Amino acid sequence: MINNIIFDLGGVVITLDPQQAVRRFEALGLKDAQHHLDSYTQHGIFGDLEGGLISAEEFRIKLSEMVGREVTAQECAYAWQGYAKDVPQRNLDALIRLREEGYRLILLSNTNPYMMEWVGSTQFDGRGHAVDYYFDALYLSYQMKLMKPSSEIFAKMLMAEQVSPSTCLFLDDGPRNVAAASQMGIRTFCPENGADWTEDIYKYLK
Repeated sequence: MINNIIFDLGGVVITLDPQQAVRRFEALGLKDAQHHLDSYTQHGIFGDLEGGLISAEEFRIKLSEMVGREVTAQECAYAWQGYAKDVPQRNLDALIRLREEGYRLILLSNTNPYMMEWVGSTQFDGRGHAVDYYFDALYLSYQMKLMKPSSEIFAKMLMAEQVSPSTCLFLDDGPRNVAAASQMGIRTFCPENGADWTEDIYKYLK
């Protein structure tokens, strides 16, 4: 029986706009931004930041070296937050409804401190609530020092929650992330970025 639902942030809770992020990093002077950025698993200093291997300040310094000028923390945050296209109200309403129906909601995201400046603030939903208003627990890659699709991040989350994989449904728009969760025995649902999953989810909860 499914009583725990694990959500990805980007592409599921919020709609992603990767090209907007690319344009913002290019505007900072990162000429090959398209090469560095990935919607699912970052690489280089971008991956080091999301994997918790470097701090936000270390990322800022390294990015400044790459572009040949001093980049501010505010510029870094603005560029990273370019990934966010919108936060569909239907998704937030569905999260509230699912919790009211008795499901435990868990967020499992490859993310970073710059993105969480917005996601973790009262500006997130436009109604004065941060993302943790909608979830019972947050598991964030840069804090865990692990990234999807590593099996370790799923194992660590399951252990922390003290739940069996068979009691969980995982939603992620990344096929590799979904495949990794499935191998752990977690039921999975892979909606496309920005797709309306709010009714289809019930097919997977049965």
